[in-house]
Amino acid sequence: MADKQVITKPAGRALLTAVENAQLRKDIPELKSGDTVRLQVRVVEGNRERLQPFEGVVMRLRGGGVNENFTVRRITHGVGVERTFLIHSPRIEKIEVLRHARVRRKQLYYLRGLTGKAARLKELRPLTSKEVAAKEAAKAAKAAATTPAATTDTSASE
Repeated sequence: MADKQVITKPAGRALLTAVENAQLRKDIPELKSGDTVRLQVRVVEGNRERLQPFEGVVMRLRGGGVNENFTVRRITHGVGVERTFLIHSPRIEKIEVLRHARVRRKQLYYLRGLTGKAARLKELRPLTSKEVAAKEAAKAAKAAATTPAATTDTSASE
């Protein structure tokens, strides 16, 4: 009896968390409502499997952990199609964020009632290196303008 080792296993909530964390994917990009994404979805037809692209706008993000999901909407032949995917699903081969949009809501249900140009979202473009440099220079100039004024005030009071 003395040579037996006691193996401790996580119990209850800790066990559930350990199993869920093992199922989470690490290659997921940061998604937000309004993003245009292209998914590569595995589709099984009979005995063969193929990848089917699905491109559209992320309408909503829900849940958390292993149950986190998102809904993507696209217009196909004049008909709106919405599909909900589990983010950590093995059926999703790849998620590619094509563009980001400026939206003020988390759930974009209002897109269902819009068609054509009215359904467009304002694109957020990443800053170019020139724009970043210009922004930094403006920030430095502003900081330099406020700093000498503070030093001259202290010398004037002496």
